[in-house]
Parts: sequence; C-alpha cells; structure tokens
Amino acid sequence: MDKRGKLQFSQNIVITAGAFCIVVAMLLSLNFWQVSRNEPLESKALEALVERLSQEPRNDALKQEMRNLDLLARKAYFNSQWQVKTGAYLLLFGAIVFAIALRYYYSVKARIEELGQQVENETVARLMSQRWIIIAGAGVLIIALAASYMTVDYLKVYSSESINAEASGEVQPEEIEVIEVGRGASGQLAENKESAIQGAPAGKGQSTTGVVVKGDEVGIANKTKEGVEEKKPVQKSNTVNFPDAGQVKANHNGFRGPFGNGVSFSKNIPVDWDGATGKNMLWKAETPRQGYNSPVIWGDKLFLTGSDAQIREVYCFDKNSGKMLWSKPVDNIPGSPAKPPRVTDDTGLSAPTLTTDGQRIYAIFATGDIISFDMDGNRVWARNLGVPDNHYGHSSSLICWKDKVFVQYDTNKGGKVLALNTLSGKTVWETRRASKISWASPVLAEISGKMQLVLSADPIVAGYDIDNGKELWAVDCMMGEVGPSPAFGGGLVYAANEYARLAAINPVDGSIKWEEDEYMPEVASPVVANGLVFIATSYGVFVCYDAVTGDKLWEEEYDAGFYASPVVADNKVFALDTDGVMHILELSREAKVVGTPLLGEEGYATPAFSDGRIYIRGKEHLYCFGK
Repeated sequence: MDKRGKLQFSQNIVITAGAFCIVVAMLLSLNFWQVSRNEPLESKALEALVERLSQEPRNDALKQEMRNLDLLARKAYFNSQWQVKTGAYLLLFGAIVFAIALRYYYSVKARIEELGQQVENETVARLMSQRWIIIAGAGVLIIALAASYMTVDYLKVYSSESINAEASGEVQPEEIEVIEVGRGASGQLAENKESAIQGAPAGKGQSTTGVVVKGDEVGIANKTKEGVEEKKPVQKSNTVNFPDAGQVKANHNGFRGPFGNGVSFSKNIPVDWDGATGKNMLWKAETPRQGYNSPVIWGDKLFLTGSDAQIREVYCFDKNSGKMLWSKPVDNIPGSPAKPPRVTDDTGLSAPTLTTDGQRIYAIFATGDIISFDMDGNRVWARNLGVPDNHYGHSSSLICWKDKVFVQYDTNKGGKVLALNTLSGKTVWETRRASKISWASPVLAEISGKMQLVLSADPIVAGYDIDNGKELWAVDCMMGEVGPSPAFGGGLVYAANEYARLAAINPVDGSIKWEEDEYMPEVASPVVANGLVFIATSYGVFVCYDAVTGDKLWEEEYDAGFYASPVVADNKVFALDTDGVMHILELSREAKVVGTPLLGEEGYATPAFSDGRIYIRGKEHLYCFGK
C-alpha cells in the first residue's frame, strides 16, 4: 500500500472509531441517567405484594408471584450491571484504537506533506485539523467512562450500609440477617418468615417484613436501613437447644453418620435385600435431580440435595414412607454465579452431603452457595462463600456441632476452614491452611477431653480448635488429590490416599504410629472400629488392617470398585460397590462374609442407617430396606 492508501486507511479507522466511541458514550450516559433516577432493586409492586401476603399468609400462588417478580427484578438488575461494565470496556477499547489511528494518520500525513503533495480534500482536512473537535470528543469519552464507573451498584450499597450500621452500634447483626423461629412457632409466623427472605432488599425509607431474633426474643418486625422498628414479640425462649452427643448418635446427621466417622449406632440392620425384585424393600422413591451426596436422617425426616445446570434443590422425605415432604430451590443468593462452574460428571454440582442439628439443615453446592432451612423447609439464611476453584467440583461435606457448621474449603487457590454460626450464617472464624486442594470432608473427634475438627489434604492432616479455629497439630503425610476423609478411633487419626499412604497418627504429639502403602483408596474413606481399620479401593480391593499395629489381616477382591465409603453398623461393615452390590462382612480379624445384597442400579453414595433400616441412594432412586 502506498502512502496515499495508508493515509486513507488510517483516516477511515479514525472516523469509524470516533463514531463508535460516540455511540457507546451516549448509551453509557443514557444508562447512567436512567439508573440515577431509579433504585432498580426497589419495587413498589413487590411492596404491595408483601402487604397482601400479610393479609393472606397462606396464599401459595401469591408467594410464587412474589418470587417470580423478585427474580425478574434481579435478572434485570444484573443484566444492567453487565451492560455497564461491557460498555466501559468497549469504550476504552474504541478510544485506544482511535488514538493509535489518529497518531498514525498524522504521521503519514506529515511525510506526504514533506513531498509537497496534496493529501486530502478540503472538507476532511478542515475536520481533521480542528483541535476543538478532538478535545470535545475526549471530553465525551471521559464523561461516559466516569458515568459507567459511577453507576451505583446497589447490592454493595446495601451491604456497606448494613456493615456501617453494625459498626456504629445502631443495628445488631442479628437484627438484619437472623431469620429464625422455634419449631413451636405458629403457621402464620413461618409463612411470614418465608416471604421475607424471598423479598428484594429494601431501599432507603422502605421496609420489608421479617422475623427477628434478639437475645431471647423472637418476633415479627419491619426492617429498615435505619434499624428495626415496630417489633412485636411472638414467643420467648431462654435457651437455644443444640443436640448432645447422645442425640447425634441416635440419628444419622451427616456424611458417614455421627461426627462424620463412619460408625452408626443403629441395630438390627437387614443383610439381605434386592432392589430389582423388591425383597425386603420397604419403599423406593425417585430422586428429582442427580447428586452423589448421601442421605441424612433426623427423627422421621430424611434429607438429600440434587442439581443440574439450571437449579440446585434440597429435598425432604418421610423416612418411613418415602413420600417427599418438601422440595426447596437454592436461589436468590447474593454473589451466587449466574452460570454454574464447570464440573466433571462423576462429581456434579451437589456432591457434598448436607448436615443437620435437628432444628435446621445446612447444605452447600459447587457454586459456593451455602444455605440453611428449618425442618419444615422454611429458609433461614443463605450466602455465597465464593465460587471454589476446583477442577472436578467441590465435594467436601458439611458437619455441625453446637452453634457452628464447619466448612472445609480447600481449593486450587489455597486451603482454609471456616466455622459459620448456625443461627445466622455469619463467619465465626476462618483459618488459612498450609494445604492444597482437597475433596475430603471434616470429622469431629474428642481428643484429650475436647472436641476437635480434623481435616485431611495435600500435604497435611491437621486438627483445629472448634471454638477459635486455631491449628492444634499438623502432620505432613499426604500427597496427590486427596478425596478420602480421615477417621478417628482408639485415640488415633487414620488418613489415607491413593499414591500416598495409610497413616495412623497420634494427635496428641503429632507423631505417626505406623503407615502402610500397599492398598490405598481414591475416593472412599477409611473406617475404624473394634481395633480394625477398613480400606475400600476404586479398583475393587477391600482390606482390613490391625488398627494398633498396621498389620494386614485380610483382603477381598471384587468385580467393581468403591466410591461409597464403608460404614460400620450393627457389628458389621457395609461397603457398597459401584455396581450396587453391598458387601457385608463381620467385624472380625478374619474375612467372614455375611451377605451381598443387590441394589438394582449403580451406587456411589455412602448409605445411612436408622431404626433397623438401611437407606441407599442409587444413581436414580432412593431405597429403604428393612426386615
């Protein structure tokens, strides 16, 4: 291309980029003008629906209408935020192109003029030479960029105002976020609580109806940014009742049962069934959405989670009949990603098993969303912990004790463990860990007379003070992608992982008592009982070791591998392989097979036990077997 051609080309680029910048700048300015006149998260229509709901608390159609309206408002808001950010980047890009092209244009023009040639027509020359046009364009650009960055993010405004109010002492944290009602509350109170949590945040001067906890009072109140007013006491409770160790052992309240340790205290468990023929099958229920999490049981209720690319859900079944009592979506959580993270098919978005303290349930998903419902399905609190950087998908299950729910959050960006308040979801403490990503789940262990939280990851197995998160001990003994959770028994912690080792750790002095590396699990966690340690591998070997010496006592090899963790119950060990075959053996120093009943479909989830029954989640169904 000759100099005249280069001049014409750069001139076209300058004009095109300039026009592009002007259009984008006008759109950004218009958006700023619209948003500055209205607070998009406020809705007069939603306020009117809330008022109607106070008069018709049991109107389910009205509740759904409120949820739909709230969802549309939030979608519109986030779409507007995306447009502002995208427009700012486009404007910046157009300005850079304009500046480079303009500089190049004047450079080529100068070289042509040195040759004494006429370079362009008079009209274009006059336009390009007017500096005030360039200055005015730059001014429009700066104003538009400023408008894009000045566009109010109302979510941050609401959050910061709440924080400032807490810091100034005007509003107690519980008065803003705690939405909790005792199980004895009236039906109307529960309905109001559900409607309040589903509503959009209130703007200045507006109020949203909610249920508030302060001290020992529970009541309905109007929440405003200035504080809580018009609180009407409904009931009083002097204490919050948390289950003791005996109540936890009487139920199956989390992954691998009480304290996450893989030992159930249920008796009279059946050893012979067939899901295909219905032999000893008390009921069978279809699971609405897929998930690899295990059943959790408290009293007569059984809980699961499920998910797909569109929705995450929590389910409650009657454990005696298999009837679904309620199903609740996990949505409208600030900070939750608009698009779920990429996960592998063998992990999914709902791999973590939920936990319960008998008053509330707590569930977490691969999106980083953690949520609490009461036993009747009323939403208590929800928050997003940040999308975990996990190349398979987050799978660490939750565990709770007293007033805390514990979250192991080891990702590619580093390790940490958190304790959240069970009543409000607020962070009680957070401890950074010298660990890499892990898919293991925490367990609770009573060590030296005090409950500790024990975690396994690459490279450490460590114990933490449940009150303040302080690391009490740590042993460097793991490596690779750690999936199996630790186990505790006989005063020792047992941790294992494929391509690493099985290590028996004394948590009092942080020493390794013995270690073995012949057969290692990839997914299934070890379990210890009666002086025996059991390991189930992904390649189909089931092994028993002496818990004190580490001597291998026996091994069995099967056709399919194990993803579900072995669980001890009724003086037997139950190990479900991926083909759905349950291998039941006695707790013995010799391999004594009790039975090999069939599920009738593939099985990946660890079973649960309650009242002489075994509950197994298959790939598509939930089963209950009993004598």
